[in-house]
Amino acid sequence: MPIEVEQKYRVATHAPTVTALGAWDVTLGDAVEQVDTYYRHPQRDFAQTDEAFRLRSVGKQNFMTYKGPKLDAETKTRHEEEVRLADGPEARQTFEAILRHLAFDPVATVTKHRIICNLERDGFHVEIALDQIEELGPFVEIEITIPATRDAERSAAERVDPERVTAAKQVLAALANELGISEVERRSYLELLLEERK
Repeated sequence: MPIEVEQKYRVATHAPTVTALGAWDVTLGDAVEQVDTYYRHPQRDFAQTDEAFRLRSVGKQNFMTYKGPKLDAETKTRHEEEVRLADGPEARQTFEAILRHLAFDPVATVTKHRIICNLERDGFHVEIALDQIEELGPFVEIEITIPATRDAERSAAERVDPERVTAAKQVLAALANELGISEVERRSYLELLLEERK
């Protein structure tokens, strides 16, 4: 199970980040819409266990994602597993029906407009996402995914080098500083959206 080392930042606008990335010669990708529906477990409170289970659609593509609890108090570092489902709205509807049969209830849907760019920094592949979240506004996410080794004798946490995780966190902090973003947001978009709707 890979570890996703991630930090999210609130921003007033994406313009300064775009300018900084342009100065680094980083190419921004095309804007895409991501529609994320989060589900409630029939017997476990994900809000208490700090887990997440979602169905994501990006255009025709559909994905199911599990996110484990955050592993530290500073970043959004956590284990993540994602699987690609069949493409298209019918496949999404079928999977939603399967989840209903299994007593998983939808909690809320987060719709984001995302522009992604990628860069290499200190031996890490880094993904920077410029997010515009409906009802919440603009954010910037910086993420490094660290793969686990295939040693079946060890737990998921033990299969990821802790020194690599620490180094990845340092890279994230340095990049945020260079981009001039500092307002860290550890809550998920789902948490923020539910609070906004109270």
